[in-house]
Amino acid sequence: MTQDNERRQFKRLNAPVFCRPLGGAVAQDKRQVGDISLGGVRVFSDDEHRIGEHLELELFMPDGNSVTLDTHVVWVDPLEKGGPAKFEVGLRFVDIAKGDLERLQSMLDE
Repeated sequence: MTQDNERRQFKRLNAPVFCRPLGGAVAQDKRQVGDISLGGVRVFSDDEHRIGEHLELELFMPDGNSVTLDTHVVWVDPLEKGGPAKFEVGLRFVDIAKGDLERLQSMLDE
């Protein structure tokens, strides 16, 4: 995906935010997020996901709280060997709860 040419609808944050697939072991599956916005998140994964696939993530915020999010895969790019993971994955948030949206907005405004 050519992110440089993509027009951004939402402000992006590159912060120490972590996520894992819902139900995954924190120690094994917790990964740093590439960037995050109110519309979605870019994550790193060793699993090859399909565009349109539904994923549930637990997002760990810098304040120590977490948010559970429903997402859909919108793009997948393979990474070079030796990178942070095998794939870079773009996820769009689906049906985000109002309170969780407000927490994300608060984090983005900091």
